[in-house]
Amino acid sequence: MIVVEGKIKGKARPRVFNGHAMTPKDTVNYENWVRINYREQDGKYLDGPIKARITAYYPIMSSYSKKRIKSIKEGVEYPTKKPDGDNIAKIILDSLNGIAFKDDSQVIELTILKRYTEELERVEFELEEIRLE
Repeated sequence: MIVVEGKIKGKARPRVFNGHAMTPKDTVNYENWVRINYREQDGKYLDGPIKARITAYYPIMSSYSKKRIKSIKEGVEYPTKKPDGDNIAKIILDSLNGIAFKDDSQVIELTILKRYTEELERVEFELEEIRLE
């Protein structure tokens, strides 16, 4: 399990200036942060098909009402806020191209979860190579 602490980011669209596409700086910084965490916490290179599971943990805000916090803790309410799950997966998987695998097209099974936490805001992910027999 790889843990990427900090504000959850989604993949931002490239901006076009004078016909040249530029990836926003905060996207580049977050992708680098994911790479650093992967190298430090696992670093394995996967050759075959991959199953990926990504969980984004959003903080329970202190401004939430007691009633809302209770419903979150009981599993009645889930985070339906930005960034979208597909953009979270995109930034995580794109950042691992050439590091954890040749290309994110190797991911054949993908699960994305968004949850609340009383701990630090973070994204956790695990990659598992699927052995075909």
